Amino acid sequence: MVQRQSSLPLSAGVNKKGHLIIGGCDTVDLANEYDTPLYLLDEFTLRSKCQEFKAEFSQRYADTTVIYASKAFLNGAMAVILREEGLGLDVVSAGELEIAKSVDFPMDMVYFHGNNKSAEELNMAIKYHIGRIVVDSQDELEMLAAMAEETGHIPDIMLRITPGVDAHTHEHITTGIIGSKFGIPLFAADELVKKAMSAPSLNLVGLHFHIGSLIAEAQPYQEAIEIVLDFAADMKQKHGFVLEELNIGGGFGVQYITGETVPQVSIFAEAVVSRLISRCRRLELSLPMLTIEPGRAIVAQAGVALYKVGVIKDIPGIKRYVSVDGGMADNIRPALYGSPYEAFVANKMLEEEAEQITIAGRFCESGDILVKDINLPPITRSDIIAIPVCGAYNLSLQSNYNASLNPAVLLVKEGKERLIRRRQTYEDLTGCDLL
Repeated sequence: MVQRQSSLPLSAGVNKKGHLIIGGCDTVDLANEYDTPLYLLDEFTLRSKCQEFKAEFSQRYADTTVIYASKAFLNGAMAVILREEGLGLDVVSAGELEIAKSVDFPMDMVYFHGNNKSAEELNMAIKYHIGRIVVDSQDELEMLAAMAEETGHIPDIMLRITPGVDAHTHEHITTGIIGSKFGIPLFAADELVKKAMSAPSLNLVGLHFHIGSLIAEAQPYQEAIEIVLDFAADMKQKHGFVLEELNIGGGFGVQYITGETVPQVSIFAEAVVSRLISRCRRLELSLPMLTIEPGRAIVAQAGVALYKVGVIKDIPGIKRYVSVDGGMADNIRPALYGSPYEAFVANKMLEEEAEQITIAGRFCESGDILVKDINLPPITRSDIIAIPVCGAYNLSLQSNYNASLNPAVLLVKEGKERLIRRRQTYEDLTGCDLL
């Protein structure tokens, strides 16, 4: 019997048939009814993670705002859940902003990030009176100031600072080091604070940093907090800058496979809050509003991808490949980052592990491997493979590679499923083509 269930959603279980249950729903039945690849989002896990972040930070620091990083995954149904749970939304594009607008998400709870915001996007942010525009460069600051002056609306802005902190994560998702494409290097930030404060069409309310993703220790956050607060104190002395809000970004690590050690939210919260308070007291700064931006840590564990087994190929003495009907088009993370995943045979959860296999995707790339060298029960064609911790970035980074169709997404809760995104059709695939 498989015992490796720590990475599955909080509602996961096994029924009498030996089938994997998520949100009270039989995953094998769902795969057969809705076809595969199929993505499930467990509503209980999703809401629990929202509540955990709010509770763990706010009980230590009452003036905390939790903003969900929508790049992890966003659609209309997801935005409604976030609104109901009292979270804000971090967007990085006009598209993400329009998704929020389409479900009447409160615009004063929206933060707009991005290293290359277009004039159209800045106009939308000003027009919608969003909560914060997080300025990423001098060029953006000057463009935004001119645009805001024309409209007469004074937006609240933050400056994104690059503190020069190594988050000890994959180089592709490290964003806090000097030389990153994101943010304003600390050595150049003094001048931008001065310019922002002198711009009558802008209201500088705070500083932002984001040091990376999949961070598995609290120390980098503490180091970055100290650096940015020291900078804020210097700006107070030089320019009279008052730090009303400190946004420490997100990047909190999650557990993808059994054996990984990732601090609980409470550990991150204690480390962040204690360092924030102690440093502000030492620098004689008023305590600012604290903003955090978890994305992956909210949605990752809630998601499970379901695939159907097709060809099984043995290379004697070398490897046994089990091919499934999805792969890098719906989950490019293993090919892009070498990200590890676990897997389960959803219709054989009570059977013993008996063989080592590699789960291969169906796409025309040798790197299209979802899980390498995992021990699972004996697998046959049409078995259902479940891969957990697929709620974050899989769907955001999906493509139509090999003219494949994007999968459907179901929200599951208390034995009922709700289709929150239909599967693409071939008509969708060719609908934008012109002859």
